[in-house]
Amino acid sequence: MPATPEWPRVQAHMNRVFRTRDILLKARPGVKDSMEVYFGPEFLGTVYIDEDEGETSYIFEMAILDIDLAE
Repeated sequence: MPATPEWPRVQAHMNRVFRTRDILLKARPGVKDSMEVYFGPEFLGTVYIDEDEGETSYIFEMAILDIDLAE
C-alpha cells in the first residue's frame, strides 16, 4: 500500500465525474486502506485503495438494494 493515499484527490475526482460538490469521503475507524463515500448525508459505498505491480488504483464499491429499485 502506498505511504499516503491521495484521498482528497480521489474525492475531488469523484465530485468532477459525478458533477457535484456533495460527495464526501470519511475515514473508517481503524481502517487505513478505504474510506466511506457519502452523497450529502446519505451513505453510498466504500472506496478502496489497491496497489498492484507498482500501479495504484482506487476502487469504488456501491451496493444497490432491491428495495431501492422500487422507487
